[in-house]
Amino acid sequence: CTMTGAGNHVIPNVHFRKVNGMTKGGHYRAMFRTWFDQAARKKRRSQNRKAKAARMAPRPVAGLLRPVVHPPTQRYNMK
Repeated sequence: CTMTGAGNHVIPNVHFRKVNGMTKGGHYRAMFRTWFDQAARKKRRSQNRKAKAARMAPRPVAGLLRPVVHPPTQRYNMK
């Protein structure tokens, strides 16, 4: 039986069915990506965001500085 053939057929070999690493011998568990560091990643991302905000702290948050935009039509160029 060939691996590739014309038509829509069932995959002819059980070799492709690696379900949850629970195949014969269970050797596929090493391929799984674990998320044990999820809380640590969350904390590190939060700390990095706070550090970045502190680095660029005295920026104009609210005031007269607005982006320069030139809308092309009458509907938008007055707003």
